[in-house]
Amino acid sequence: MPSDIAELKRSLRNEALARRDALDADYRQRAAEAIANFPFPVPVPKGAIVSGFFPMKTELSLLPLMRALEKNGAQIALPRIVGRGHPLSMRAWKFGDPLVPGQWGIREPAPDAKEVAPDILMVPFAAFDRRGYRVGYGAGYYDMTIVGLKAKKNVVTVGFGFEAQEIDQCPVEAHDQKLDFLMTEKGLRVGQPERV
Repeated sequence: MPSDIAELKRSLRNEALARRDALDADYRQRAAEAIANFPFPVPVPKGAIVSGFFPMKTELSLLPLMRALEKNGAQIALPRIVGRGHPLSMRAWKFGDPLVPGQWGIREPAPDAKEVAPDILMVPFAAFDRRGYRVGYGAGYYDMTIVGLKAKKNVVTVGFGFEAQEIDQCPVEAHDQKLDFLMTEKGLRVGQPERV
C-alpha cells in the first residue's frame, strides 16, 4: 500500500518538523556548535571530499562542522538541485565562494562550480530512527544521490539532525537508503565510530 506508507511518512514528517520548529534559536545554535566539536564518526583524511548542506528553515546548521572539516584539509561540497526525479549534483565549494539561491531558497554553489563525487555524504532528514533510516522531505533526492554515488565509489553516509526528530521506526520502502551513521546534538546515535 504505497499510498498508505506515503501518508504515514507525511504524518511522521509533519510531527517531527513541528518538534524541530519548536526548538529555540539559541538551542539550535548550541547544537550546531556541539556537532562541530564531537569526533567525526570516520577518519577524514586531507583532501577527502565531504558534502554538507546549507540549513533550510530550522534545520541543524552544519556550517561550524563544515568550517572545521575544511580547516583540517577536507574539500567541502554542497548539493545543487538538478530537477525533480534526478539525484543531486554535488559541487566543490569552499567558504568565501559565491552561493546562489536554489529551489526553496536554499543557497547552493553557482552552476559553474566543479561537480565532484563525495567520499562522505552528510544527509539531512525530517525524522530518523535508531536503525539508521530516515524520513526525508518527500522528493527522494538524497536516496537517489546515495544510490548513484554508491554505484561509482565507496561513500560513507552520515545523517545530521536534532534529537527531537527521533521516532520509533521509520516506514521503509524499496528506494529508502539506510545511513551508515547518524548524529544529533547528543552525539552519535547510529553506527560504530571508526578510528585510525
